Amino acid sequence: MQEARYITIISNRRKIVLNVSTILYALKVDKCIEIHVSGERVYDTRMIISELEQMLGESFIKVHRGCIVSIMAIHDITDKINLSNGESLIYTLRKKKEIIEQFHTKQKSMISSFIREDMPATEEEYHEYYRSFDNVPFAFADIEMIFDEEHRAVDWIFRYGNPALAQLEKLPLEKLIGNSFGSLFANMDSKWCRSYERATLYGEKLEILDYSPEIDTYLKVTCFPTFKGHCGCILFNTEEIEFIQSSNDVLPTE
Repeated sequence: MQEARYITIISNRRKIVLNVSTILYALKVDKCIEIHVSGERVYDTRMIISELEQMLGESFIKVHRGCIVSIMAIHDITDKINLSNGESLIYTLRKKKEIIEQFHTKQKSMISSFIREDMPATEEEYHEYYRSFDNVPFAFADIEMIFDEEHRAVDWIFRYGNPALAQLEKLPLEKLIGNSFGSLFANMDSKWCRSYERATLYGEKLEILDYSPEIDTYLKVTCFPTFKGHCGCILFNTEEIEFIQSSNDVLPTE
């Protein structure tokens, strides 16, 4: 994973340093740009949107002339850009196909950057490697698969998890990290093992939408290979995603 990146902006006459991984989106409002970051914080700054777009880099996508969105913040794209924190943003509808293609291309590029052979050796090294996920508004975990003698996945061990994962799993991180899922949840459903097995062994990127009896929640899970024998999982509680309805149904035409 790439090192954490930071940008510096001027907001309310103060110099502010922002971790790029915490930025959800930037929206042009009148003569200012509102930069929305994790934790429901918003910073106003006066700058050209194209200048900010260049500063943010390839992990963001421009959805209309006044809005840039983080790839990591996007839950899905329907008639709006639906974010993982429950917000919805309008976009240039006539460019829907192009925007979806850009999203998928950049998402694949982001995922491929996780795949490495030289895996961390300690809990601290895993945390250092994935530290940019500590403050994102969705659950993320790196898991090491456990296989039986017939090379079938039977369980997994949490090697990294962020605070959002602990909230979703309803267990503290110190109890999750280093322990197997089966040791924590007696009613483990094997369907998760089958999907994670495919991501780990065959390098597939899979999306699963199903009920998790372990935490009594419907989940949308994106899983993909990371280290050898591992896969990464991005998890959303579908019941908590309530998209904000916009009072303005007119989409920008650019």
